[in-house]
Amino acid sequence: MKQQQIILWSALCGAAIGSNAAPAHSAAAPDTGQQPNIIVFLVDDMGWVDATCYGSEFYRTPNIDALAANGMRFTNAYSACTVSSPSRAALMTGKYPARLHLTDFIAGQNFSWAKMSVPEWTKYLPVEEVTVAEVLKEAGYRTWHVGKWHLGNDPMYYPQHQGFDVNIGGGQAGAPGAPTETCKGYFSPYCKEHLTDGPRGEYLTDRLTNEAIALIRANDDTPFYLNMAHYAVHLPLQAKPGMAEKYEASVDEHYFQQNTIYAAMIESMDESLGRIVQTLREENQLDNTLIIFASDNGALYSVSESHPLRAGKGSEYEGGVRTPLIISWPGHVARGVESDYPVITMDITTTLMSLVGSAQAAKTDGQSLLPLITGGSLPERPLFWHYPHYHNGGAKTYSSVRLGDWKLIEQLEDNSLELYNLKEDIGETHNLATENPKKARELFTLLDNWRKEVGAQLPTPNPNYDPAKAHKKNNK
Repeated sequence: MKQQQIILWSALCGAAIGSNAAPAHSAAAPDTGQQPNIIVFLVDDMGWVDATCYGSEFYRTPNIDALAANGMRFTNAYSACTVSSPSRAALMTGKYPARLHLTDFIAGQNFSWAKMSVPEWTKYLPVEEVTVAEVLKEAGYRTWHVGKWHLGNDPMYYPQHQGFDVNIGGGQAGAPGAPTETCKGYFSPYCKEHLTDGPRGEYLTDRLTNEAIALIRANDDTPFYLNMAHYAVHLPLQAKPGMAEKYEASVDEHYFQQNTIYAAMIESMDESLGRIVQTLREENQLDNTLIIFASDNGALYSVSESHPLRAGKGSEYEGGVRTPLIISWPGHVARGVESDYPVITMDITTTLMSLVGSAQAAKTDGQSLLPLITGGSLPERPLFWHYPHYHNGGAKTYSSVRLGDWKLIEQLEDNSLELYNLKEDIGETHNLATENPKKARELFTLLDNWRKEVGAQLPTPNPNYDPAKAHKKNNK
């Protein structure tokens, strides 16, 4: 009989359990008598409302919805950062990006005229950091990475040097790239490191799925960890022929989601999930599988809005960091359960490390979700974000904290504060910092102490600041 499996899917669907008790970092793994296999299914740039089970009336995601119906869907799940690389580093290590000093996508953007100068941050995941792949490998797992990596431009920082036995498609690239005469983006030829080109016209999402399925089918009873990190649904917008057209009849100019090509890309990604689940079923492994579906940050606002959330990828507001998250584990996680407990990327890492009893779990910034997903509860705790950078999505050097229903944002250009009650104002439209200065001070103290504890890097005044250029950029 095949070993149990855990599949971590980078997009969870959430909503309503309790919130008291349990240790912060680790919890005893359920005694199954077997080591579970692990699959992390991570989607790139998938927004909070980009699945039907999260409220979309335009996108079609039957396989994501089925996963949610068979597990726990989180409604208050967050990425560790508003952009890609920091969230991926947090997933690998279980540490806040601010602690790693890896706080922007690699290699970031240089706005030389901006009001603040960004710090000298780390543009790679150091090999000295202990990754979840290394922990699981030590515990006897085969470790496979398939898809996007984006954690350093030098091959010495690639997956094969970070605990993975197999690396298919992972290198410095953060996206398929705009199609050219020789490289066709989501279509072969891909021009990707660690991925041979397929037949001309082959679709990247399908190819990566084929590679993952081949690994699963060829495996024996040795437990495995598959980091299934799709490039989808990141730009460029490219769908398989004929798929986008079927969405045209559903376009409503009054609805906040209208992009037919993006809808088709979502569908292809959903099909990938379905094909992998079907493979597990055929291999008699599905009932022994823990599945986690997640996203690395919010959706690009110009492509897919996440109404009622404010803004999107690159932003300090909920649309930039609130993401789907679903966990399914037959026999351990109840079917069709929702949790509104706030969780963040690092919790996935800590959960996996705790599952195999690793002491490394206590050295992470996350907490094990094992008590929560198996029917218990967890204590209230703060979640933090720190982005001392600028981004085309609109963010301007900020830090933020969420505790309970309250969220505080500090804009680092002028140290101004924004306070929101997310239960009453999920769209972050009413700044309560002046009306409730006591709560603002309380959360700011929490945030400032956390920045000092993790050694967060701060931006500094830019001597080359050009107000005219900054104003033009900020008001596009």
